[in-house]
Amino acid sequence: MNEADAPAIRADVVHRVVASVIAESRAGGGRPVREVINETLFHEKRRLARRSEGGDEERAYYREIRHKLPQTSAIDAESIVSDIVTRYADEISGHFNPSIYRFATGVINPGLTGLLNGLSPKRLFRRRGSLQPWDEMLVRQGEVDKLLKLRERGTILLVPTHSSNLDSILLGAAIERMGLPPFTYGAGLNLFENRIVGYFMHNLGAYTVDRLKTDPLYRRVLKEYSTVVIEYGRHSLFFPGGTRSRSGCVETHLKKGLLGTALDAYRNCAAAGHDRRVFVVPVTINYPLVLEAATLIDDHLQISGRARHIIVDDEFSRLERWAQYARGLFALDMHIYLRFGAAMDPFGNPVDEHGDSLDPQGRVIDPSGYLRRGGEIVEDEQRDREYTRLLAAAIANAFQKNTVACATNVVAYALFSVLRNESSESDLYRFLRSVTPELPTPVDTVLEELRALLEELAYRESEGRIHLGEIVRTKDAELILEHALKRFGAYHTDAAARRDGSFIAVENANLLFYYRNRLDGLGLRGQRSEVPGRISR
Repeated sequence: MNEADAPAIRADVVHRVVASVIAESRAGGGRPVREVINETLFHEKRRLARRSEGGDEERAYYREIRHKLPQTSAIDAESIVSDIVTRYADEISGHFNPSIYRFATGVINPGLTGLLNGLSPKRLFRRRGSLQPWDEMLVRQGEVDKLLKLRERGTILLVPTHSSNLDSILLGAAIERMGLPPFTYGAGLNLFENRIVGYFMHNLGAYTVDRLKTDPLYRRVLKEYSTVVIEYGRHSLFFPGGTRSRSGCVETHLKKGLLGTALDAYRNCAAAGHDRRVFVVPVTINYPLVLEAATLIDDHLQISGRARHIIVDDEFSRLERWAQYARGLFALDMHIYLRFGAAMDPFGNPVDEHGDSLDPQGRVIDPSGYLRRGGEIVEDEQRDREYTRLLAAAIANAFQKNTVACATNVVAYALFSVLRNESSESDLYRFLRSVTPELPTPVDTVLEELRALLEELAYRESEGRIHLGEIVRTKDAELILEHALKRFGAYHTDAAARRDGSFIAVENANLLFYYRNRLDGLGLRGQRSEVPGRISR
């Protein structure tokens, strides 16, 4: 990564977006530039009206544009669009400072060790050398060796599942520990609001994504920024599911806007005569316990909450919850599984270790052929959207195959199934409200369901359709049940479930549902998806 590229990247982004807006407006039937500006004013006025504090400078800026727009000439309107695009590009743009990167990587490993051990800086200094290293808790699996080879043959685009704000931190640390160069990545604007975290993110290659900005012009700049970064050969990372999974499910509906930048970058490089390959690598991050689980599932289950994009106050922002979470992880030797799937090209084709694309029969193909017409590489929006749809489907399939079922997921699924089968309530929300600790379930009933589920999971793993955590692979139902119940009680204020003699009581049905949903939609035990709007796979 070269910080000297940053001004050139921003300049390219601004030039391309402004040129395309002007070209479209001058073409027959195109949108006038004033219409583009008015659309920006509408969206930004609505966004700023929702802000309780700050934003005065932005309000003044857009107020001035609104005032002078009616008397503005066509040329001046184009200048205004250029200015708006430049502001957006400056806001989005990430920076990379090698000295800060060296400093950060020097402190990130002991820092994460202390953080995940739930220690204050003072206690970390006193006990340094006697702590369990953080990356012993992070198990890296899958196509790791192939990924390391492909970094020499093209540009890598990591596309992970997204469960927690810890994802970016753990992935960044894992990338450094694996010997990979720094990655450029998009992060929600809310994560930059902490001065210390924001400072490091700004200087370690992160670029901002303001999910509250609904202006199509902003999204256009964001997409172009991602495209240009890949064209410059910067390895990149973004979460194709968008925000953290509120339901606990593995993502199936992916955001195709940013995902399409892999194809756009490859096409632009090929058209310019550069043989620069782009490799898309799915990654699943699998937690036995999720830091923000309680807030995420409650938000998912609230009808008004389903439309929210940003949760501004959750467990991630509270240091005491970090400490409780960390103590639970280390006290019970829990593992977080980071599983790398097989790399593919921007069209969803698998690639071999040399970076060559393969057809369904395993024969090497030239992917640029997908983009040629009459021997020339051409841009075709409808065609490219279909290719991106196929890529999204391939990633979603890879997410499912590379999911690692932890004991908490398996036990939650089995217990939820027993409760659901015994209930006459068909409505999910009323059912969840009806599950209380006062109506416990016999342990033997849960074990019977758990054993049947484990047999099915073992068969699916043998076919490569899912992966099992270390404890789950033992198929010892009693051990797995005990393991999961201890973990449920190690962190959450109200455990998803607890054992009471020969019975199991559910303390928090929403949390049980959340952890169960990691396996939702797979048709396990013949069940359909329980998550509204989700399609069974």
